[in-house]
Amino acid sequence: MKRARPTPPPATPTTSRSSPIPPLPTPPQPRHSSKKHQKIIFKPTNWAPVNLTQSELSLPLTFPTGQTFRWKQTGPLQYTGSLGRHLISLKHHQNGDVYYQIHHSPSQSAAKSALLSFLNTNISLTEMWHGFAAADSRFAELAQHFKGARVLRQDPLECLIQFLCSSNNNISRITKMVDFVSSLGDHLGNVEGFEFHAFPSLERLALVTEQQLREAGFGYRAKYVTGTVNALQSKPEGGVKWLESLRKLQLQMVIDSLCTLPGIGLKVASCIALFSLDQHHAIPVDTHVWRIATTHLVPELAGASLTPKLCGRVADAFVTKYGKYAGWAQTLLFIAELPSQKALLPSVTVNEKKSSKKRGSKAQRGPNSTEEGGRQAD
Repeated sequence: MKRARPTPPPATPTTSRSSPIPPLPTPPQPRHSSKKHQKIIFKPTNWAPVNLTQSELSLPLTFPTGQTFRWKQTGPLQYTGSLGRHLISLKHHQNGDVYYQIHHSPSQSAAKSALLSFLNTNISLTEMWHGFAAADSRFAELAQHFKGARVLRQDPLECLIQFLCSSNNNISRITKMVDFVSSLGDHLGNVEGFEFHAFPSLERLALVTEQQLREAGFGYRAKYVTGTVNALQSKPEGGVKWLESLRKLQLQMVIDSLCTLPGIGLKVASCIALFSLDQHHAIPVDTHVWRIATTHLVPELAGASLTPKLCGRVADAFVTKYGKYAGWAQTLLFIAELPSQKALLPSVTVNEKKSSKKRGSKAQRGPNSTEEGGRQAD
């Protein structure tokens, strides 16, 4: 499986608006009526501060970095997405501060609460990075150029389904597949030409058959999606509550629990744990993270083949270096490896670039490298 490696733009990002994805063949007992599919168009007008500076949250370094595939760029330095039944836009003000606009919500206060939880606003990125910088001079240098790369706290079911779609896939196709699944949820509205839906419930997902997903282009991933949905539905306490309960467990128990679901291995489980289950020291190890680790953390492993056991050693090395928020440190280091971002770095990285040329012929590259690398997940 692959955790896709996206390309966050260096300055003002752009998002290509692909042609509409044809709807799934209608499952039995459809949830939506034709009235619910009527377009509701919103134009952002009233903006309010999130009380996060750009050094605490950089939208271009957070949303197009492979954590989520459901938020769309709807303007310069502006992204829009749904949180439950709340449709929200975020953008950078001229001074860099982040502002939000609630387009649609049954409760304005609930929407703001959901947004603050989603953005992990109870965690100070500045304080965290200060600790990282004290432990690692390389991190200190990179942090000057990539301020605000924040880890999101997504809905566990939504995060899980997205990473099932990421298996051996590229960014464009993952996004289309996720849009496909999202379209099964209630339509919330249209912002700047993009249609937005609430993520479908587990019960709604259970109405979709493997054959319908295959016809929609999911390939072998279809059986993982339907198999996981069925497995979640069989949980005595309910699949959603079971997933949420994982937030209270130790990381290894979380990983082991997630790996009981069809199509989920160590690296995808680590992605889900980090991006939705409050496991801030989870380290999803793919070939790109492996390259970072063997260059800067465990050089004695350079030249070895990546195995589950060595994945554990890499994860341990990150935690030893960066502590309980090691997953956040890894996120910054990962973004700094993107070619579009490396090109912006000053001469401090010249030595790294020279050494990377020497490794170039030996470096492992995923099949998605034409899209500036596919962040491998499993």
